[in-house]
Amino acid sequence: MRVEFNACNLEVYRVTSITPIPALDSNYFWVIRPDINTPEVYLVDPGDAAPLITYLRQHQLVPVAILVTHRHRDHIGGIDELLRHWSIPVYGPESPAIPQITHKLKGGDKLFFAKMPLDVIAVPGHTTEHIAYYMPAREDANEPALFCGDALFAAGCGRMFDGPADVMWASLCRLAALPNATRIYCAHEYTLANLRFACAVEPDNLDIKQRHDQVSALRATNSITLPSSIALEKRTNPFLRCQEAGVKRFIEQQNGHHIESDAEVFALLRKAKDNW
Repeated sequence: MRVEFNACNLEVYRVTSITPIPALDSNYFWVIRPDINTPEVYLVDPGDAAPLITYLRQHQLVPVAILVTHRHRDHIGGIDELLRHWSIPVYGPESPAIPQITHKLKGGDKLFFAKMPLDVIAVPGHTTEHIAYYMPAREDANEPALFCGDALFAAGCGRMFDGPADVMWASLCRLAALPNATRIYCAHEYTLANLRFACAVEPDNLDIKQRHDQVSALRATNSITLPSSIALEKRTNPFLRCQEAGVKRFIEQQNGHHIESDAEVFALLRKAKDNW
């Protein structure tokens, strides 16, 4: 099912629904409704309160918690205003930049919300404290879901503000090890730009070319390109393919010497994307 960017349509996992709220320059805030028969919802990375408040009131929904992945302003900027309207807990990583956190989380923690268990995965690299939320498959939800902020993007990954590269590479490997059916709800609409870079890295990869054409058509109608999946990312995301011969060849040609480790390939690939 295609989720339109222009209207915040629902993608329904039978009972659970996950709605993108487009905001700011390229962000998506995610509204998780574990049971479509009740109005309770969870808000992921609310960087701006206004579009969320509008959506919640239009659909008569009630937020019961906020989930934060990391400290950047476009992920936390709406928390204070939301808390003025609803007195609800805020879950997220420990960081001086997020004083609103009421429940501090770290990798390995588990949350047991009603009808929505979540595993917390540490994914440092974009920022030191970055975490992701993993929703395992349920009887009424065939595919598991991942809310990964800026750690992993569709066909890309976040910049390394708090490196080093081997730490972020390990974080991405952790996510790549999730079930292939896992649907990825990242925080930005960067897919087309990421795929243009991926085409340059692996020009002979037919999966990348096909995805580029599909995403180009979606963006031509201003449609959302998410969610992705772990399986699709492993076929088309160069940052999850640093062990592949084509990606290594691209980096070695760019740098003029043989490269031994996958982590070094990742480091140089991220640098190449930064300067693309």
